[in-house]
Amino acid sequence: MKDVTDNARIEALRSISTATITTLLFKKGIRNVWCRGVKPVDYGQPRLAGRAFTMRFVPQREDLSSASAWSSPTSTRAAVEAAQENAIVVVDACARANAGVFGDILSARLARRGIQALVTDGAMRDRDGVLRSGLPVWSADIAAPPAISDLVFAGWDQLVSCGGVPVHPGEMIVADGDGAVVIPEPLLDAVIEEGLEMETMEEWILAEVIGGHPLAGIYPINEENRQRYQRARDEDQK
Repeated sequence: MKDVTDNARIEALRSISTATITTLLFKKGIRNVWCRGVKPVDYGQPRLAGRAFTMRFVPQREDLSSASAWSSPTSTRAAVEAAQENAIVVVDACARANAGVFGDILSARLARRGIQALVTDGAMRDRDGVLRSGLPVWSADIAAPPAISDLVFAGWDQLVSCGGVPVHPGEMIVADGDGAVVIPEPLLDAVIEEGLEMETMEEWILAEVIGGHPLAGIYPINEENRQRYQRARDEDQK
């Protein structure tokens, strides 16, 4: 995909499911890309894609966890203001769900700043307010206590772990009803190109199955049916 803009990549990825992406990456030998335990807070959210802006928490230590941390230059408040427009914020919460890393006010600010979504392996708080904020969120759970009761904010724009998956700042994230995945940068354009083709083929296969075709020879597709698919696609493109 030469001379493709990032906006075009993001638009294309909105048509490629995380299921397709994980399958393609599995075939390329990359398995640990799906953030385990992370799911949409509100089902029916659109599929989104964007570059990762990372934030990181570490486990709580009493001398580091106090209300004064909220005003620190390295607080979540400062990180929210540093996030780039159109990014997907990826929050490493050590896969701990005893406290909410973000609530309604910070979510509203992220939405106002043009952030596409938030993905975390921790919990969110103020669920109703988060939903009203308009910020699409993928998280592991919901919890009422504030983050400082169980976590310490450690910084942003760093390599993080989300649901057991390493995420570098700027890597491409795709999130949909099946969760969130990261696409390694060297494989990004190949995944987009192959993913668009795979989605088109699987739509044709699904239509065949709904029409009564048995699975043998169609899923996985054999050469005879692949040629049928190609003829149908050529006809559609005329």
